[in-house]
Amino acid sequence: MIRRSEEGDLEAIWAIVNDGAIAYKGIIPSDRRHEPYMTREELRREIDDGVTFWGFEADGELAGVMGIQPVEDVTLIRHAYVRTAHQKQGIGARLLAHLIEMTEGPLLVGTWRDASWAIHFYEGHGFTMLPDDVYQIVIRRYWKIPLRQIETSVVLADRKWMNLNPSG
Repeated sequence: MIRRSEEGDLEAIWAIVNDGAIAYKGIIPSDRRHEPYMTREELRREIDDGVTFWGFEADGELAGVMGIQPVEDVTLIRHAYVRTAHQKQGIGARLLAHLIEMTEGPLLVGTWRDASWAIHFYEGHGFTMLPDDVYQIVIRRYWKIPLRQIETSVVLADRKWMNLNPSG
């Protein structure tokens, strides 16, 4: 079952993000990786800044989460993670399909440049990686992240965004 997260889900979301982020060890540059990957305070700031999480329940508990954040004329997919024990079961795909279906405007998603499996996941669901010149403009416009993270990330866009911006 997919549902919108509630205030009482904060601890579960925090646990899922940090458990799912284990996959990024050795991928995220060491100067950007820390333990925990996301603190409770950082998670709270993201929610206060407009990220709404949607969760996939399995056996009565949240097994995966994916956030969305409206920014100007687009919606960003933020913090997409599945518990390690539930990975490779289609949970991320179902969450993404749900968010695509419920979002009218264009969608953008950022991920780490060296996270090839994440890039392939989004490409497999119709997203296109933006060329570097376009990426630099888009990431600075829509994300509030440190310069070092900008340098080590990529942005992928859905078909709606690509149709509005044919040059990528």
